[in-house]
Amino acid sequence: MKSNFFRLYILAFAMIAIQSCGGDDPMPDPPQKTAEETAIEALTGTWGLTGGGTVLRDGTAVTDLYTGFELALKSGSSKTFTSKNNNDLFDTSGTWSFAGLNFDKFMLSGIKPAAGREISFTRNNDNLILTFTIPAPNARVNGVTAVAGSYTFNLRKL
Repeated sequence: MKSNFFRLYILAFAMIAIQSCGGDDPMPDPPQKTAEETAIEALTGTWGLTGGGTVLRDGTAVTDLYTGFELALKSGSSKTFTSKNNNDLFDTSGTWSFAGLNFDKFMLSGIKPAAGREISFTRNNDNLILTFTIPAPNARVNGVTAVAGSYTFNLRKL
């Protein structure tokens, strides 16, 4: 009889031990990013022509006019940008914001020809493609160089 109680005691103890070893609640899934957060993540960083980037104007390569071009887009409470070797197409610094609620276009502040234009973007790994158009009425830099046209900047992550 003692042996039956002992076996029952061991069985009860084992069942309690097994019950108490149950798994913890699974880790909750991280919160999903909003469309804006995803777009900000895709845009921010320093981008340039180094490593095979190109610039097209109306389908014609004009990369040589932008040798050393860099565009740095930063996020935070105020979204800022800087650009280098921009051939007076972009301002050297300013702020940027999304154009609309689809978060597939942004605009740069400033007074240069690219400022205030909707710039479409597509990111694929370490490549960022920017496309925008500068219409003829505001297409002169310092009253001399004509910059009107449809631009495609194929940039690389630096």
